[in-house]
Amino acid sequence: MSNAKERKHAKKMRNQPTNVTLSSGFVTDGGVKHHSGGGKPFQAQKDPHSGTSRQWHARTSHHALAESDAKEQSSSKVTFRKKGGWKAGPEGTSQDIPKYITASTFAQARAAEISAMLKAVTQKSSNSLVFQTLPRHMRRRAMSHNVKRLPRRLQEIAQKEAEKAVHQKKEHSKTKCHKARRCHMNRMLEFNRRQKKNIWLETHIWHAKRFHMVKRWGYCLGERPTAKSHRACYRAMTSRCLLQDLSYYCCLELKGKEEEILKALSPMCSIDTGLTFAAVHCLSGKRQGSLMLYRANKYPQEMLGPVTFIWKPQRTPADTSESRQLWIWLHPTLKQDILEEIKAACQCMEPTKSAVCIPDSLLTPSQEKGQTDMPEEKIGRKRKWEDDGENAEPIKKIIGDGTRDPLQPYSWLSPTTGIMISDFTMEMNRFRLIGPLSHAILTEALKAASVHTEGEDTEKTPHRWWIETCENPDSVSLHHRQEGIFGLLGGITSPAEIPAGTVLGLTVGDPRINLPQKRSRVLPNPEKCQDNEKVRQLLLEGVPVECSHSFLWNPDICKSVTENKISDQDLNRKRSELLVPGSQLLLGPHESKVPILLIQQPGKATGDDQQGWGSGWDVLLPKGWGMAFWIPFIYRGARVGGLKETLMHSQYKGSPNVPGDFPDCPAGVRFAQEQAKNLLEKYTRRPPAKRPNYVKLGTLAPFCCPWEQLTRDWESRVQAREESPATPSPGGEESGPRRDMVPCAPTAQRTRQLSDDAGTSLNDADMMDTDCPAPAGTKWVAGRGAPRSLLCVVRSRKLLRQLSAWCGDSRAAQRAPGRGQQDLTREACLSISDRFPRALVWVRLSLLSKGSPEPHTMICVPAEEDLLQLSRDRLYRGPQESKHSDPFKSKIRKQKEQKKREKRQSPGPAAAEGLAEGDPPGHQALTLGLWSGPLPVVTSHCSRVLLGFVTQGDFSMAVGCGAALGFVSLTGLLDMLSSQPGAERGLVLLRPPASLQYRFARIAIEV
Repeated sequence: MSNAKERKHAKKMRNQPTNVTLSSGFVTDGGVKHHSGGGKPFQAQKDPHSGTSRQWHARTSHHALAESDAKEQSSSKVTFRKKGGWKAGPEGTSQDIPKYITASTFAQARAAEISAMLKAVTQKSSNSLVFQTLPRHMRRRAMSHNVKRLPRRLQEIAQKEAEKAVHQKKEHSKTKCHKARRCHMNRMLEFNRRQKKNIWLETHIWHAKRFHMVKRWGYCLGERPTAKSHRACYRAMTSRCLLQDLSYYCCLELKGKEEEILKALSPMCSIDTGLTFAAVHCLSGKRQGSLMLYRANKYPQEMLGPVTFIWKPQRTPADTSESRQLWIWLHPTLKQDILEEIKAACQCMEPTKSAVCIPDSLLTPSQEKGQTDMPEEKIGRKRKWEDDGENAEPIKKIIGDGTRDPLQPYSWLSPTTGIMISDFTMEMNRFRLIGPLSHAILTEALKAASVHTEGEDTEKTPHRWWIETCENPDSVSLHHRQEGIFGLLGGITSPAEIPAGTVLGLTVGDPRINLPQKRSRVLPNPEKCQDNEKVRQLLLEGVPVECSHSFLWNPDICKSVTENKISDQDLNRKRSELLVPGSQLLLGPHESKVPILLIQQPGKATGDDQQGWGSGWDVLLPKGWGMAFWIPFIYRGARVGGLKETLMHSQYKGSPNVPGDFPDCPAGVRFAQEQAKNLLEKYTRRPPAKRPNYVKLGTLAPFCCPWEQLTRDWESRVQAREESPATPSPGGEESGPRRDMVPCAPTAQRTRQLSDDAGTSLNDADMMDTDCPAPAGTKWVAGRGAPRSLLCVVRSRKLLRQLSAWCGDSRAAQRAPGRGQQDLTREACLSISDRFPRALVWVRLSLLSKGSPEPHTMICVPAEEDLLQLSRDRLYRGPQESKHSDPFKSKIRKQKEQKKREKRQSPGPAAAEGLAEGDPPGHQALTLGLWSGPLPVVTSHCSRVLLGFVTQGDFSMAVGCGAALGFVSLTGLLDMLSSQPGAERGLVLLRPPASLQYRFARIAIEV
């Protein structure tokens, strides 16, 4: 038999029973061994009762006969399988039938064979279960757990399989439901532990179920909804209401004399940029102000960031102290820099103990260890009240900042000025409602607190501060006036009609009591505006000063309101005890009274179109009451937005977003570095064939905006042109020849040098000397290594109004002198450039035709032929950049070949160590598609001169075309405006980083 047939036969017979060896086997007279059906020999012995001996044997297999020797084959007659049927032994003779047998011996041998056969039948030949061996048409879904679904012949075997420990189901705790078994054994303790690294807002759990969460600035914040809602959020901001949780904004409180506070803060701001802390409307407490903070006496350089501030009203009932309170609200990325500067300005370096240092529910290390080290028998069981003992305190939920260190001070006092600075971060909740339905939602969800009368039982109420307030007639009269003004808001169409920054104080009842059964959308009620005289006075003058008072300024009252809040469990229990389900729940004096502060947020205040878009109200309330106000707002029709909607809101308003649109701020620099790092990691994760080659596209910085080098190159460019005797007048329109005469254009020698030394490190001075050989330019380059940056953003309102008039059409430029503004002359440009040598200007860009700009899009100056072509064909889409050569491609290929060669020569781990040791010091890894080493002159690297970059850009649903916001160089803007004719003044070109196509756009400066 061939090997293939043997393997095939062995495969068929693998499940057959093995040979059976009897305890009293059979042996022939000569003691010759024979083979049984399993292929293994067994002994046969002589029968004592019979005088003759016969050879008894079982079936034999073909491979057993092949393994026996020739002597055994000749002395025994064994049948085996051959082609054509069963044949006789090797001699071809038939086997003799015995004349007689012994019954006991014969039965014993057959019994052994039967037991072997039964064992083979019952033994499983594979790892599959019984129901898995059935044909597919006989299988049922319930066979795996219901034995009776199987055929009866297999039920017994399946029952035995099910009884094995491997197939037994795990026993679940009978005291827990399915949802409870999936959660941590102590959910509150687990949530408190997770808040030690990143701060959770009070609405975190609500957001985590519906939003994409990100860890940013030390907080866990909702970035965007999981549902598609980009257009829905825009419609909510435009015609309905959008709700956002801004509780992550930081609050710094300054307390002291008004003169000392203003004296300390006045060097940090400039009246040139707008209002200051001493503005009349803001100082009285009736308006909220906003300004830009700088380091003391460093304007216009060293900007710290934008802030908003509120002064506590001066004359309030029962407040006779001369001390003033000032709240400064700022973004968390700006907190550390501004806090240190304010502490230095106010001379507050001595830490003091504050009531807000330690959150209410933070545990000491011993308490935390005692709660985490629970006995083993309690793990996995339902907690009961008697398990922890009678004296054990229940675990409290963290309210506020859970990452605060109890040993770190959060309040500082100045012994010289008497000013005390306190960090009130996460001590208050701040919600923002944007849209015209903000008034209707506020008036429907919030109801003014009821005044306690003498007949009510107030002995057991925990709200003693409100009872004492109601005993004062002046306080009650003020509360009624605030309630009347708040009621007028329900009939006003849009928050933009109210003066910007209006502050209204109010004390409201528990909003959970008035919660509707179903979510609905409220609409404005014009019937609430029957008193037209009061509404007209409110729209013209705003809220009176005395009505801006709120008990939210008192930290003791806020602490009492937080601690005495009725839990949701108790409130629902009282609802269930009502005789009529769904009726109004009346708590009387036991109802919580919550002091809040309403602040009007102005919408779009710049430009001529969409004035007031995006206006709304901010609601300030004590900590612990976040979800109690959040859900009623949503049940009245507010749509919730995240960080992405905040960016969209600032983009449509035309205002810079914090911190990405503040390149002269330390927080903006850090944000740009982190963003560039993330984009670079995303870029390198793709293979070279699936990502754009930015070197060939002529994009030097696709992931960041080199503002320093942009302003530096423009300054050297203008200086070199001024020193050239052949330079025409800046007021001329010969933009093409002037651009050709600039000595900063890239030369073939510089390109060849970069391609040869792409891996080396060159300093900026050598590169500038190579590009601009003018002596004066070289001297300026040597002096730019100052310790502080000269980069700044123009925020002077007078200068911005002048630039806005120059960027307009020729008619606007002609009207400029009539409004006390200058003409666009060379002397005016030189005076501005001398005052702001390296400055950026915030601009708004709108595309003339198709195209959707994106961040890091390049803003370029159009050439003379571009404007000429556009004047001939209004549908001209713009020029196209020619592809650049990649000087790093050959060097990257050589590096890869060198590494492969060294790896083949010395394989193993020693090769990697040798490669690492062989790298030269300061070596920078080259990435295919990115510019390596120091950047060349960014302004003249491409065919169109670079003017600036886009920081925000997308398709605008407000204007129906692409729109963008960004910065341009002030020197470059003046140079472009002076060279462009009046009809085409303000036209620029936009080119995305991954495209070669330029598109026309119009630039505008909105003030």
